[in-house]
Amino acid sequence: MTVSTVHPSAAAMFRTAEGLGLWPYRGQVAAVGIGHSPTMRRWDGRPETSIGAWSIMAIRNAIDDAGVPPDQVDGLALVAPTSSASPWPADAPVPDGFLAMFAAGSHPLDGVARLSPEWLLKNMPELTNVKFVLIAPQCMSMALAAAIEAVGRGLTSTCVVVRSWHNFAGRYRHGGENAEPTVSGPAKHYNLWTGPGGLYRTAMQFQRYLHKYGKTKDMMAPFVVNSRRNGLLFPEGYWAQHRPTPLTTEDYLSSRWIAEPANLLDNDLPIHAAGAYLVTTAERAKDMRQKPVYVLGHAGAGVVNGTKYSGLKWRGVIETLEEAEDFAAATARKVYESAGVTAADIQFENCYDGFSLFHVFHIEGFGFAGIKRGEALDLFQTDISIEGPNPVSPSGGNIGSGRTRFWMFTDSIQQIQGRAGARQMAIDVQVGLSGGFLPFWSNFIVWSKTGQ
Repeated sequence: MTVSTVHPSAAAMFRTAEGLGLWPYRGQVAAVGIGHSPTMRRWDGRPETSIGAWSIMAIRNAIDDAGVPPDQVDGLALVAPTSSASPWPADAPVPDGFLAMFAAGSHPLDGVARLSPEWLLKNMPELTNVKFVLIAPQCMSMALAAAIEAVGRGLTSTCVVVRSWHNFAGRYRHGGENAEPTVSGPAKHYNLWTGPGGLYRTAMQFQRYLHKYGKTKDMMAPFVVNSRRNGLLFPEGYWAQHRPTPLTTEDYLSSRWIAEPANLLDNDLPIHAAGAYLVTTAERAKDMRQKPVYVLGHAGAGVVNGTKYSGLKWRGVIETLEEAEDFAAATARKVYESAGVTAADIQFENCYDGFSLFHVFHIEGFGFAGIKRGEALDLFQTDISIEGPNPVSPSGGNIGSGRTRFWMFTDSIQQIQGRAGARQMAIDVQVGLSGGFLPFWSNFIVWSKTGQ
């Protein structure tokens, strides 16, 4: 098997500007298959549970779910890094059992702490017809949007998209430069303010938000409690598999501070897992096993400069609340323009929630359920459940199922296909929205039952 085209940058696939008009491939691309691995809190060291093994499992599950012969898959999109903050110990050898089980890639940590198309295709001999490979940055939001664009442009007709997250022993984000007594290089200008993982910045924005709009911390509780509830209805998720205990308002409000007013339960839980999707043309999707879920449009925040795609820049050392709000609102305008819809057309949303306040920025930017800036916490005091008229994060998101940034896509596709099981919403689902991750760097997709 020879891969004819490897695109090391997905930058050209993203819609980041206003005024581009309707997405030219509206309704011509669909998601069909979904695949997941199991989850665990941290890798247990066995080769069969390595992130490479679970990535292969997720891809095979997505292909099987779609009912497509593997030799019909002609595209592969992936994010190469498999963590943002859990480094492989510098002097630790790759386990012998892993080396014995899998064909080696050119990088010694392929399949253990990263993915490469070379490693995946060596270890998936059934993928004999992959001609197009795309490397996307950061998260599933970017990989999936890029793959959708590639299918629309005719660069691939049946593409699998995979994003995986390993988690090794040790405290998350306490390795690398965060483990050093001082910080050098460009990071010295912002790590003092953002802290490990960026929560300090978000906590400051949260404090400003509460003051500016006259809200209180306890008003966030219904969202976090609802997210856990939805997550426990998600059989693929971490909490449902390992800690199936509901969260109460008291649990949330008594959780220890990480950076006041953000507490432990405002943060997602790093886990070890992989997820994959199969996207294809609308025409091909008609003959596959699952119902197609059509893409009306996609767009996001960021700066494309040649082959580089990076986040928007703020004015000072830290992003302000107002900048985050402006970024989110601009993204919403681009997404709605791309899809040819308005806020009134969006029946449900699955926006990113790695920190709970991110979700507030996103849904206020999109004007979900008619809300404006400063009104998300008021919405949370109403019925935001899957039984209600305005379902908020029916997937449960990262807070409800663990840190992967892909639950929101699985749920959106399953909801529209009518196979979300216990999470299936009471409303007649026609159009929904999912995406992430940050207000200054994101991609969102509008999904439709009919493609119209």
